[in-house]
Amino acid sequence: MKKTTCLLLFAAALSLRAADTNAPTAPDKSLLGQIPDASHAPVRVTNTVTIAGERVTYVAETGMLPLLKPDGTSRASVFYVAYTRIEKPAGKPRPVTFCFNGGPGSASVWLHLGALGPRRVKMNEDGSLPAPPFALVDNEFSILNASDLVFIDPVATGFSRPAKDEKAEAFFGDAADLDSVGEFIRLWTTRHDRWLAPKFLCGESYGVFRAAGLADYLRGRYGMYLNGLILVSGVLDFGTISGGTGNDLPYPLILPAYTAAAHFHNKLPPDLQSDLTNALAEARTFAKGEFTSALLAGSSLPADERKKVVAELVRLTGLKASVIEDNNLRVDPFIFRKQLLHDDGLILGAYDARLTGRDGDPASPGADFDPSSVAVMGPFSAAMNSYVRSELKFEDDLPYELLAGVQPWDYGARNDFANASDKLASVMNQEPYLKILVLGGRCDLVCPIDTIRHSIDHMGLADAYRSNVSFAEFDAGHMMYINLPDLKKLQVEVEKFVRP
Repeated sequence: MKKTTCLLLFAAALSLRAADTNAPTAPDKSLLGQIPDASHAPVRVTNTVTIAGERVTYVAETGMLPLLKPDGTSRASVFYVAYTRIEKPAGKPRPVTFCFNGGPGSASVWLHLGALGPRRVKMNEDGSLPAPPFALVDNEFSILNASDLVFIDPVATGFSRPAKDEKAEAFFGDAADLDSVGEFIRLWTTRHDRWLAPKFLCGESYGVFRAAGLADYLRGRYGMYLNGLILVSGVLDFGTISGGTGNDLPYPLILPAYTAAAHFHNKLPPDLQSDLTNALAEARTFAKGEFTSALLAGSSLPADERKKVVAELVRLTGLKASVIEDNNLRVDPFIFRKQLLHDDGLILGAYDARLTGRDGDPASPGADFDPSSVAVMGPFSAAMNSYVRSELKFEDDLPYELLAGVQPWDYGARNDFANASDKLASVMNQEPYLKILVLGGRCDLVCPIDTIRHSIDHMGLADAYRSNVSFAEFDAGHMMYINLPDLKKLQVEVEKFVRP
């Protein structure tokens, strides 16, 4: 998909191209010197929200949980917001779901105030940018009616910070991240007496990669078995999303997302435009068959066969034949986002191709920014900075870091693509009751849902446990929950999944 650099996931320090975001791409040394107030006692407030017609009273606990070294000194303080329902069904331990976003380098604000928590950012109903000033509203589609929730900001994000003199590599990498987030989950579970409660992880984007690793880590390190993983718009194998010389796999896997985006913008021929389900089925059949064969053939592909492939790609993507030819059949999202609506002067969002913007430079080779990132950054930043102080009553003068510079990130891979599929398969093979719910948006050009389908279909999972995996697709993109109809559907899917 990307030719110049590794594709980083939602709220990351990098984007589809360097020009797509202003987020830092190198370790922000200032984060290592900002020491949070370790004396923060948890702050608790009580509130109510109506979810699916049911009145839910809950306690919101906001705090800094210290991670300790073997000598008892602090190595980091991790910021969290936990929601616990007061009324509990008799005789049944209440589920708890630990939630985090990705990046790496993202706070959990997106899942927190976009999808799962009892308050949410008020967006336009289709998820497009509302006019400022921005607002928070009760989230009648929260899953707090079914599960308690703990939102975790990994070290360097939100208000979480490493202790003085701690080095970046102690936290900025796959293994270090699993250690610190895993230790937080163990400690929070212990302090709140939830070891006998059903436990779930919900991760978005790189948070999916983290969740797969955490399930294996928590089992192996602490003997903590989970009931389920909710994997939102994520990746398990970076080889499925990082295209380029020597790796053609991402191009067939993203094709259905191009078809969905073209359908949304009315760029498909009439027979496909009239039926999205059939259009996606045709895209997937072509992607797995003729398209993959053509890419494998490379320069040996006969001219007449190449012509047929180009014609079918035009049909399924809405792009001009010249764009497909110029890119040697391999159109990455950077190009697609620029070219689909080029004649209208519009570019598409990377994380949500339904959303459009104008970059002001028709001659540039690709989209110069991401309209879908722009749509959420301002509203979510304003909402979180207000909410944490005015409603949660938590005071700290540190900036709340929605996106932190945590690069270079050690993915634990050498001369290979980072891949957490083996960890997920390992823990599923050993824990036969572990369930997986995969959620993805059809218009997500960063982590198309067909990429994680491919990873799960190809991982070493015993056939007896494949029925433990379920999927749900949504109309919007990476943050499908900013689209109100998708948020309603997400609530139903997740509540059904976590209900004991």
